[in-house]
Amino acid sequence: MRQPVDQCCEPMTETTRPAAGAAAQPGARTAAGAANTAFVTADTDTAMRALGRHLAGLLRPGDLLILSGPLGAGKTTLTQGIGEGLGVRGRVTSPTFVISRVHPAPAGGPSLVHVDAYRLGDSAEVDDLDLDSSLADSVTVVEWGEGVAEELAEDRLEITIARHPDDTRGVTLTGVGARWADVALRPE
Repeated sequence: MRQPVDQCCEPMTETTRPAAGAAAQPGARTAAGAANTAFVTADTDTAMRALGRHLAGLLRPGDLLILSGPLGAGKTTLTQGIGEGLGVRGRVTSPTFVISRVHPAPAGGPSLVHVDAYRLGDSAEVDDLDLDSSLADSVTVVEWGEGVAEELAEDRLEITIARHPDDTRGVTLTGVGARWADVALRPE
């Protein structure tokens, strides 16, 4: 069950401080074309899950999300919020040791394919997972996917999370490709 944006994202605030490694300016161009960029600060784990629920409201089958950030930044916490927002079955946990986990959705919604690419060496190993076989019918989230998962889809949402010394998270949302060109990424 998706929650309305106005009920899920109140603890977050906009920031102009981009996450580490993120594009310096909104609208920066990437190899895949124009990028739509938004910056958000999540003050707590609850706010990170709320951001995930907000993003779930924007997602549709075929969407690829590539998450990057250091250990403990909140990649799995964000994915838990996405899973809640999509209403998928099963507890969303880090798939570090199983590499990939599918969370089925109730009738009418896309499943969530949750991948942890931390132990994968390159895009060939990602290709071995056959993610492209379920990509069109699912929402696919790849943690640690930067540099190895971009070839899965020309249109994708790249999410970079930086954990700040005060334990807040700076989240940079970069929509790449035509699919994301006009999507309002930042919660209102």
